Amino acid sequence: MTDCVIRDWQGKESGKASLSLSVARESSAADLLHRAVVRQQAHARQGTASTLTRAEVAGGGRKPYKQKGTGRARQGSIRTPLRPGGGIVFGPKPRSYELAMNRKERRLALRTALMSRTGDITVIKGFGQGLDTPKTKEITAALERFGIASGAKVLLILEGASEAVKLSVRNLEKVKLIAADQLNVVDLLDANKLVLNEEAITRIQEVYGDG
Repeated sequence: MTDCVIRDWQGKESGKASLSLSVARESSAADLLHRAVVRQQAHARQGTASTLTRAEVAGGGRKPYKQKGTGRARQGSIRTPLRPGGGIVFGPKPRSYELAMNRKERRLALRTALMSRTGDITVIKGFGQGLDTPKTKEITAALERFGIASGAKVLLILEGASEAVKLSVRNLEKVKLIAADQLNVVDLLDANKLVLNEEAITRIQEVYGDG
């Protein structure tokens, strides 16, 4: 179990929140997280790369030149892989890059990734309080009040984020917003800082705290 300091919108301490999730053993955690990251990155690939074999390239029905008497190597088709514009040997074809990983392992990897970042977690009470219209500058100023350096990669994990907050964050290149029940290993490990609201802590415990 880890205790996280809760801050208000102005950055002042206003309490503590506990986050308790079961994690992988230290001996197997690195391998588990590696497989989870590789799987997520593989699933992000479209797998639509495609080249034509010599059977699929148009043309090539006529022999380019006669068999003998030219002094050149014999050729039967202009679509041979040996000629420019010909077919491709062992080129890529549309395929799926999906990797298997069972549900218990995926959830364990998520919990392990999150708990490994507890030192970089900031919990905010009433995130975006008083923000009625989209104001990117207000979000930037708030992150500075929370002690987050400008230019740092920030992952906002918010439950019930308002439309004003979503639109305000959208313009920030280094800030990514996700819902508390849509965690993924790559985002958790890639961010420099994690900012959660109180509701997100509760939601994470409900969704991922079943072991």
